[in-house]
Amino acid sequence: MLTDPISDYLTRIRNANRAGHRVVNIPASNLKKEMTKILFDQGYILSYKFEDDSVQGNIKIALKYDRMTKEPVIKRLQRASKPGLRKYANAQELPRVLNGLGIAIISTSHGVMTSKQAKKENVGGEVLCYVY
Repeated sequence: MLTDPISDYLTRIRNANRAGHRVVNIPASNLKKEMTKILFDQGYILSYKFEDDSVQGNIKIALKYDRMTKEPVIKRLQRASKPGLRKYANAQELPRVLNGLGIAIISTSHGVMTSKQAKKENVGGEVLCYVY
């Protein structure tokens, strides 16, 4: 049993990036699906596919690498809010990652979104992770 499925999601992507894998399989949940869509929309992953073949289903993520240096596009995935210490921010206190070059994924009452979108919609929420 996993106590923190979001950390498991981030760790699987981080480990696959470091090992140079092209594709990573992750057990699916609605929150993980929304986070995957955000990573794709922001250009951090190449593509994704939701497979509902089993009870839980899987997310198949194709990782993105730089063509010239073969370095992964995702330099760092960092969990912000943990099960033992949740981090919340209102609309005025939303974090900026690397002065706007990275993204913070926020779980709000309007759904999962980046900190830029949350600031635009003037909503706060739980800061899930930082990606850059």
